[in-house]
Amino acid sequence: MGFKMGIVGLPNVGKSTLFNALTRTAAAQAANFPFCTIEPNVGEVAVPDARLEKLAAIANSKQIIPTRMTFVDIAGLVRGASKGEGLGNQFLANIRECDAIAHVLRCFEDGDITHVEGRIDPVADAETIETELMLADMESIERRLVALGKKLRGGDQETLDQDRLLRAALAVLNDGKPARTVQVAEDDRRTWRLLQLLTSKPVLYVCNVEESCAAKGNSQSARVAEMAAKQGAASVVISAKIEEEISQLANDEAEMFLSEMGLEEAGLDRLIRAGYKLLGLQTYFTIGPKEARAWTIPAKTLAPQAAGVIHGDFEKGFIRAETIGYDDYIAGNGETGAKEAGKFRVEGKTYEVRDGDVLHFLFNA
Repeated sequence: MGFKMGIVGLPNVGKSTLFNALTRTAAAQAANFPFCTIEPNVGEVAVPDARLEKLAAIANSKQIIPTRMTFVDIAGLVRGASKGEGLGNQFLANIRECDAIAHVLRCFEDGDITHVEGRIDPVADAETIETELMLADMESIERRLVALGKKLRGGDQETLDQDRLLRAALAVLNDGKPARTVQVAEDDRRTWRLLQLLTSKPVLYVCNVEESCAAKGNSQSARVAEMAAKQGAASVVISAKIEEEISQLANDEAEMFLSEMGLEEAGLDRLIRAGYKLLGLQTYFTIGPKEARAWTIPAKTLAPQAAGVIHGDFEKGFIRAETIGYDDYIAGNGETGAKEAGKFRVEGKTYEVRDGDVLHFLFNA
């Protein structure tokens, strides 16, 4: 299981350049004019995880299979998108299908690249996009409440829950806040997700800075970080231009390039780590001589549901999970050493899988 992150922002902020770098393709045309991205570009990338390679080396695995993450390059929104300006309606629909939003903000100065609003102000840009998404949500909710009104008389619990949650969302939107500020009870989470409200999506602000500022950011990215902190959101600093250059290099050349730029890791790694934290995701591993493989699950996932990510039959016929923590597997130089050290555990249906667990599932076919 991976997750789908939509890359959004105003035109000419570096969305398509970032997408090209992330997916190591040139599928998205990066051009200096609005709406160069007409259809959403979808790309899958392997999630880099140094732990997987270390585990594979110990187990002499023939194949390494990382978990994957999907990015969607969504065309540039503009003021009035909620009313169909630009290509607004089409793009808003694309956002609904994503699990989270990576909001790319222009934090660089470049006279050769036009800004659709005629100025460089990432905080104002963020407010423009947020406003358009909030207006679209309000219009959608009002239509849906009218439609639900006819069904409420029947007393169907699902309809009642939808009506209650939509009204809670509309209340915060009318107060100028996004739907993600609504306090949702655990029992309501499934219904809440199915509402697919645009402003209920977790947001990661991606500050696109000049190459010289890639390591520490600049004054504009600092403003974005302050805004994100007030919202309880996250932000990362990336130079899309650098990431695009790195994506064309071999691994050893990329490491040398990063070192020369004063960067410890590629922006992709920072972006994925921030995305994982944003959505509360974690990774477990299955290790053997044939393959070493990583799997993505939400935090606090129980063992049977974690097994179900591999195959539905694993969840249905779950018996137990043989478990070794990542650090214990490394310290023991494999399963045998971990067992001898007393670090091998047998867990049942109520076990919450931990990040880095090395698991082997037993199940009835």
